[in-house]
Formats: sequence, structure tokens, C-alpha cells
Amino acid sequence: MKRLVNRRGYKEHVFEELHLKLKDLKQKAQDLMNQYLIKDNIPPYPRPEFHVSHLKHDTDRDGLRGIRRDMGFKNPDENEDSLLWWSLVVGPDQMKSAERRLLETTYPDRTEEQVQTQQSFLGKFATSPAFKKSSRLGSYRFTFPLDEVLKAYSQQFCSNNQPVLRVLKTVLYKQEVMYAVLVHSPTNQELWSHLPLLTDDPNSVCAFKDGCFIWRPEAMCETHRYALVLRPDEKQMRAEEVSSRREFYVWDNVSVALHVGEQVLNFGADRLRENLTFCSRAKPIIIRHHKFDDFSQAEQLVKKLWPRHPSLLDRAYKLRVQ
Repeated sequence: MKRLVNRRGYKEHVFEELHLKLKDLKQKAQDLMNQYLIKDNIPPYPRPEFHVSHLKHDTDRDGLRGIRRDMGFKNPDENEDSLLWWSLVVGPDQMKSAERRLLETTYPDRTEEQVQTQQSFLGKFATSPAFKKSSRLGSYRFTFPLDEVLKAYSQQFCSNNQPVLRVLKTVLYKQEVMYAVLVHSPTNQELWSHLPLLTDDPNSVCAFKDGCFIWRPEAMCETHRYALVLRPDEKQMRAEEVSSRREFYVWDNVSVALHVGEQVLNFGADRLRENLTFCSRAKPIIIRHHKFDDFSQAEQLVKKLWPRHPSLLDRAYKLRVQ
């Protein structure tokens, strides 16, 4: 384990070359006495499997100007390791299909009546920042299909060959667990060969299969307001509000780091604008000494940067994909 301070001034406990499940992370980090990680009174919660086909990149006002100028994305810090960071997007349809998979796996022989009477429950547990439309990094969000990002990376960095995906690290913050995936060109095999390949292992936190990231969150709630109740006699699941005080716990997410060196991952001005939306400010934020814009400020800036674009700035991404 490495103890670092990142460029935003936050402490990181880094476990390289691994995606550690919570059980293993608790064992390896027991000397840290993390007040959230060590809790053992957390109500039962679901362990779904999300099939993720979109990525997001959040930024602030200065970052937006730079992205527009470059017509794409690059590593913002010359002192870091030449990586461009994205996050997974879980929209309403991914939530719905994950809930269906969880029910079908748990109760494979449900009757049609049991299927029809099952009430939606998974969304009540998806309360961590990983599932919110708000942003901790800035007022501007770019949302792209995963296949478009990988295709652009293949064309611009891999001479049209397939990128290589590897397990980069697990990072423990005060309350957050971040699982990082590395994407690199096959020409850089020697640089990254010490990292395990990301496979479609059904027992892993994160996998890659059929053009999607498969994310199996270890802790999806952050604030635990509900307990998962299984009803084997009815072959159903439900969320039951806890009567005791709400518990705060660690929460996890997956980040995707593209190795870009000093180059720009280019999408062109029009495509950038098509995939740009405004984000409200999340709490807590993780950028210091930066101001978030309100919607009117964002509208003015976007109109200035894309004066010929006909559409109005949208307030949040509208993701409706399976």
C-alpha cells in the first residue's frame, strides 16, 4: 500500500495492480482505522451487476475552455502520469436492467404473477455520488458512448488496433473506494505489462465484456436508509426503511484512465457540444479553490464557446440506453 496526496490535496491509500473487494480491502487497510470502512452494523443491501455503455467527464469553467480550444481531452496536469480520467454512467435503463438481472438470478423460477407484482427497489439503494446527476468536479459534463470513446482512442492512439484494458489500482479515500481501469495502446505493452489484464471474470468488481464495462458495486449507498429484505416465499425483494439512525458507510465507483501522454483525444467541436450538459453542484465537492457556475453563467459561457450551435444547453444528461 502506498500513502499519497493527490493534486487536489486529498490523502490516498493506493493498492496497485488490484481491484480489492471490501472484505479484502478491510483486511489490508485494518491499520488505517478508517471510521467508515470498519463499520459492521450496515443494513443488508443489494449487490447488482450494471452493464455500462457510457462514460462521463466532468470539468469546471477553465477545463471547458481548454477542451473547446483543443477540440478534445488531454491530461490536465503535466506533473502526473499522462492519464485522462472518465467515470462510468449508470442511467435509468441500466438501473432497471440490473434490478431485473438480480431478481432473475436470485429467483430464476418466478411466476408471471410474481414478476408483475414485484415493486422496483434498487433505485432506493443507489444513493452514493456514483449515481447522482450532480457533479463534484465542476458544472460541465461530457457524456459519450463507451464504444465511441474506445473507437476514437483506437484510431488516434492505437493505429486502429484494439486498446488494451488493465487493472490499474484500488484507491481508498476517507469514505470513497475508487477502482481504476487503465486503457493503453498495444505499442506501450512494456510500460504497463506489470498490470493484470481486465477480463470478463464473473467474480471481479469490474470486468469488460461485449463492449460494456460490467460493474458489480461493493457499496452503492453511502448513506444507508433502507435494508434489503428477501421474501423467498413470494420470490420477491423489497427495500424496507430502517427505523434506527441512518448509517454512513464507504461507497465505491469505477474510473477509466486513458493513457494519452501529451496528446489530445479529439472529437471535434460539434461532437463535444452535442454531448455537453450542465451539472448542479454536488456535496461535498472535491475541487478546492474552484467555483461552480449557475445555469445562466453556464449558458453564457457555452454560447460564447459554441456561438453557431443551434441547441440550448441541457441541464442534465438524458441517457436512455440498455
